[in-house]
Amino acid sequence: MRLKSLRENMPSPPEFLLDENVRVEVIDFLRRKGFKAEYVPKGSTNDKVASLAKRKRLVLITHDTGFADPNLYPPKEFSGIIVIRISPSALDEILSSLERALEQVREISGKLVVLEKGRVRIT
Repeated sequence: MRLKSLRENMPSPPEFLLDENVRVEVIDFLRRKGFKAEYVPKGSTNDKVASLAKRKRLVLITHDTGFADPNLYPPKEFSGIIVIRISPSALDEILSSLERALEQVREISGKLVVLEKGRVRIT
């Protein structure tokens, strides 16, 4: 299934908040697929990033593995968290993993999704 048609069939397509450590090509990719996406303000602390994602009800996308710790950032408190554990230089792998994750997860709210090379973990 193509990601764009998947987004159109979602009851409420997710909107995304990208941490400043995520490459601009990721936000471009999401927007080309029809999703709304924005960056956090530069220099934001993790607490500010988390607060902004919760307040605006946006799915957080980050390379910061601290957000994968459910004791610090319980996924149930978020509209979703996607942690990228793939080198930022591996853009093709990041984009294909992100697309795979969005195809697999019908409802991302309250879930933690970890993108790894060749693998997508959803909890």
